[in-house]
Amino acid sequence: MTPDQIPQLIAQIALADARVRREDPTEQRAQVLMWAGILADVPLDYAVRAVQKHYAKSTWPILPADIATQWAAAVRDRMSRDVDPAPPVDPDDEAAYRAHLTAHRRAVATGQEPPVEHHALTAGPAAAEAERRRAAIGKYIPIAVDDALSAHRPQRAARLAVLREGRPDALAVPCPVETCRAAVGAACTRPGKGQTRHRLAGPHPSRTDYAAERAA
Repeated sequence: MTPDQIPQLIAQIALADARVRREDPTEQRAQVLMWAGILADVPLDYAVRAVQKHYAKSTWPILPADIATQWAAAVRDRMSRDVDPAPPVDPDDEAAYRAHLTAHRRAVATGQEPPVEHHALTAGPAAAEAERRRAAIGKYIPIAVDDALSAHRPQRAARLAVLREGRPDALAVPCPVETCRAAVGAACTRPGKGQTRHRLAGPHPSRTDYAAERAA
């Protein structure tokens, strides 16, 4: 609330409790500034409802802290139920992504938008659309993040390098080599002693050829 809105709130409170309103002009100005500072983040309509809720149960004069505490609890509840959905923008556009995410969080915190809860994404009319988007996006990781993690995930880095160069992705198909038979996404291996297997530095050539055939 702004300082201009505080007198409206105090007038509403005075209808139920005249003890809250100050009569001295100097005290009135000080009261407005004090309440405005404490309730700066609280919307006027919410504050009025908090006042009504307070006097429905109590005969004690309400304090601005009573309203601010209720508002903070309401914000925590909304934010805890919000799943923070991915913004409908290009994830590689970091500025737009952050701006949309910040705007969504602010809108939920201030009550301008309802929380996007988990069940809203996995049930009801939005379920089919959510599943379609999830399938289209897949396990997306921004390019910059992938590059930063490349030293720690050499196999994925090598696979991404192949894709960026336009070469066939051997790991997108199972390995046809009889002694390997690696599944899709798994690295090729060769038999070791006993039941052990050794991972190869790259895919079997026949697996690369098979991937090229499938891509064609």
